[in-house]
Amino acid sequence: MITMRKQFIGVMSGTSMDSVDVALCEIDEKRCTLMASFEYPFSTELKQECLKLISNGGTLKEIGQIDIKLALLFSDAINEMIKENNIHRENIEAIGLHGQTLWHEPNSPYPFSMQLGNPNVVVTQTKIKVVADFRQKDVALGGQGAPFAPVFHHFAFNHLEPCGVVNIGGMANITILKEDKIIGFDTGCGNVLMDLWIAKHQNKSYDKDGSWAKGGALHHELLKSFLSDEYFLKEYPKSTGREYFNLEWIEHHLKKFKPIEPQDVQRTLLFLTANSIALEAKKFKMPTLLLCGGGAKNSFFVQTLQALLPDCHIQDTTKYGVDSDFLEAMIFAWLAYKRVNRQSVALKEVTGASKNAILGGVFESE
Repeated sequence: MITMRKQFIGVMSGTSMDSVDVALCEIDEKRCTLMASFEYPFSTELKQECLKLISNGGTLKEIGQIDIKLALLFSDAINEMIKENNIHRENIEAIGLHGQTLWHEPNSPYPFSMQLGNPNVVVTQTKIKVVADFRQKDVALGGQGAPFAPVFHHFAFNHLEPCGVVNIGGMANITILKEDKIIGFDTGCGNVLMDLWIAKHQNKSYDKDGSWAKGGALHHELLKSFLSDEYFLKEYPKSTGREYFNLEWIEHHLKKFKPIEPQDVQRTLLFLTANSIALEAKKFKMPTLLLCGGGAKNSFFVQTLQALLPDCHIQDTTKYGVDSDFLEAMIFAWLAYKRVNRQSVALKEVTGASKNAILGGVFESE
């Protein structure tokens, strides 16, 4: 029996809020193939509204309005991608919409994970079925609701066992593929602290190729202080976000020291991300580590990580057939495929949920 391959769109805007990534994929039980991709700019004004909401809270009115504004942004990104690539909407089974994470708190007495970007608006604007709200059911089952990347990494790369896969977005997560098992968790901050720090001191959204960090000096005692944080000492399953790793977190550690040059702090933050990943990778003695996400483009970061893991072969996932820039968007196309076909997602070993479950809510186009 031949399984027909279906087309799904995945939409992802990560912690960094630098762009909306849209991926059109053909998917069946064995493969998820990227057919087209599109990067749509994240509105600077909307990003600032989201960051303000995360940092200072907001009114119910502000939350409601941002929910709609994000939905319109995602809709525009999807419609533009469809237009640019001459895609026939009727060929698309569904859109997998992650939404924008505003708050992630799975360990509180009332655990939740909040992603905004109203799927009702997206289905109305695109006229395509939408699958959304993927994380909450896992949280309801006692899981972390994150990271989701490890199950897709297993789907895409299990033929390479043993190996590790590291996604370096705003936060960083690692997947260990060994003996057909999946271990995965957030190692901690990815690009988020570096991005926040250079924005504050250089008015830039990110440090291209780590050039500003490269010109600084590593502050060993500050790095030691950073790595002493309880998050890095926790056992998995674990996950985190901007509500934990932020400018206030940096300032808390800086208070312990005499003034440090901002450029030296930038270099130390880069080493923090590299060390927090390397420390976890060393525990599992992975011979190969595949990188994806924005951090994979930072040449100084990759050099630093390689120096910390001299016996590990570090490569970009693109060299293994999965575009590192759009891997996260592909994940949500694949999760939409799983939901439409009523297939559970094998996350319990990753997130600590009580069982695997069918994830996501379906919003019909008609």
